[in-house]
Amino acid sequence: MKNIKIKVPATIANLVCGFDILGMAINEPYDEMELRLLESPDIIIRHTDSFNLPEEASKNVAGAVLLKIQTHLNLKNGFEVIIHKNIKPGSGLGSSAASAAGAAFAANHLLGNVLSKEEMVHFAMFGEELASGVRHADNIAPCMYGGIALIKSSDPIDIIPLNTPDLFIAAVHPQVEVKTSDARQILKKNISMKDAIQQWGNIAGLIAGIEKNDLTLIGRSLNDGIVEPVRSILIPQFHEIKTKSLELGALGGGISGSGPSVFMVTEKEEKAHEIARMMKAVYDEIKIESFVYVSEINPSGIEIIE
Repeated sequence: MKNIKIKVPATIANLVCGFDILGMAINEPYDEMELRLLESPDIIIRHTDSFNLPEEASKNVAGAVLLKIQTHLNLKNGFEVIIHKNIKPGSGLGSSAASAAGAAFAANHLLGNVLSKEEMVHFAMFGEELASGVRHADNIAPCMYGGIALIKSSDPIDIIPLNTPDLFIAAVHPQVEVKTSDARQILKKNISMKDAIQQWGNIAGLIAGIEKNDLTLIGRSLNDGIVEPVRSILIPQFHEIKTKSLELGALGGGISGSGPSVFMVTEKEEKAHEIARMMKAVYDEIKIESFVYVSEINPSGIEIIE
């Protein structure tokens, strides 16, 4: 195969209490990518959007991944990549991960599936490192595996796919900028034993709830006393959005990745739409443009279109 076109889902990292170790793929929004295997060793990147992302391979998230794969496999071939980006960069919905994971997945397919999923995650993480300065897999893994993924370890890579509970997600992306690198800089370097124990309980409860499809337990466990209190100051109206969502019947939710997007989970689709309308109204009232999404969990991750 010389050409491939794929659909790459957005992802929600952390899932409130699982900082850097939990992530979830969702159906909306998503990117489309086309890759073509070249006879020459060139890595050519083209964007069809207006985000002005760099197209020089070494400075582009997808390009960085392909260069690493090319070197590792000692390839004489290169790749042409066309990226139709719908997941806005800096949204907190895994935009850089989509480009990185998509590049690794598509290149592997064109090369005859020579890499395992773990190896594809390994190479995709180089794209995340270029984007944020840190090699993390909490967006990459669910994008690649689909559903909800537990990143037990990033070095060595140990990914555990979890059950896909019956949930709907309402997410809002207010048009304010929160850089992942900045959102990491403001985090506390040390936390108390009391906070750590509470967080471990929440993470364990969340994973148990996911595995048992216990939606009430999932809701009780979507709490974070370590990262959210610090990062929420970067997101306008965060506490209003969260409070009103819970009043409308959301099970729980919080910051998507490093923000500024906020997500809430519900048992019913109509409830998710009601919460999404409220989210949009909150930002309309303070004259901040926003985009809202209602989605189910994406169970399969990256999908080959043609």
